[in-house]
Amino acid sequence: MGADTRLGELGVGGLGEVDEPAFSGLAERHRRELHVHCYRMLGSFEDAEDTVQETFLRAWRRRETFEGRSTFRAWLYRIATNACLDMLAKCRPEPATGGEVPWLQPYPDRLLDELPAGDADEPETVAVARETIELAYLVAVQHLAPRPRAVLILRDVLGWPAKDVAELLGDSVNSVNSALQRARAGMREHLPAERQDWTGGGEDAGTRELVRRFTDASVATDIPALTAMLRDDVRCSMPPTPGLQVGRDAVVKDWIEDGFGDLKGLRGVATSVNRQPAVAFYLWRQEEGAYLPLTIDVLRVTGGAITEIVIFHDDQFPRLGLPERLPADGTE
Repeated sequence: MGADTRLGELGVGGLGEVDEPAFSGLAERHRRELHVHCYRMLGSFEDAEDTVQETFLRAWRRRETFEGRSTFRAWLYRIATNACLDMLAKCRPEPATGGEVPWLQPYPDRLLDELPAGDADEPETVAVARETIELAYLVAVQHLAPRPRAVLILRDVLGWPAKDVAELLGDSVNSVNSALQRARAGMREHLPAERQDWTGGGEDAGTRELVRRFTDASVATDIPALTAMLRDDVRCSMPPTPGLQVGRDAVVKDWIEDGFGDLKGLRGVATSVNRQPAVAFYLWRQEEGAYLPLTIDVLRVTGGAITEIVIFHDDQFPRLGLPERLPADGTE
């Protein structure tokens, strides 16, 4: 049975004849892509998990409403989108402002690898999938009002026709098209000015070398070396801690005031998060006799310089599949 199952392909008169285990089996095939969809809408891994569970619960309760006019997958996306809109109305009545998204959480690349391949051989499809999961895109999306946000993701990321989006939201096609234009304009205000700045240009040999030098300089707490790697307009944040530093001088000043230069006993492990290069830092704890999680620095690299650093706290290490500790002998 294909991923885009239609009612006639179920071998039954309707979903009302499907028992709960069979229904769960059908729905589970789409869990990862629905989770990523909700994550784009909400910016939070945990909220996306809750919303997917709510989606499956609603789908089971409303299974008799599935008439087979669309695919089962599209039907689930409709329910998931509405579940996200309900959560946004309840938990976040106002979009993010000022470039800060305190609820932002990272998404493990190992889980993104579970997404169905789809048209992965199409360069444009691959580019859209990568660009729209990067942190710069997610932060920009969180500044949009919920309904324009949904329109943008459904139209530009998922490629839904305007009439299908209008049906989902109970709007006219003209309203959907107008919302899309407003959403695109809003994204331009919050995304880097040039498209290559948005994507970071991929992980080429130059990027890998820069990440290596960033790791070495961080472990050595070599602030002058780190400063030389930052672009003039670099941005740095640490959600959920308030504060967004913009500009090399402001970022370095914040590091110094936070006591970074006094840290001793750091180790760094290269990783990747949201399809971006990242470094997990561990700090030596004498009482534990091991290096324990400290922070994860997710980097955006453009033109051989670091243009953005999003720092996540140690509570994100387990989700990202990172070691809980590093022993003193350097092995993992």
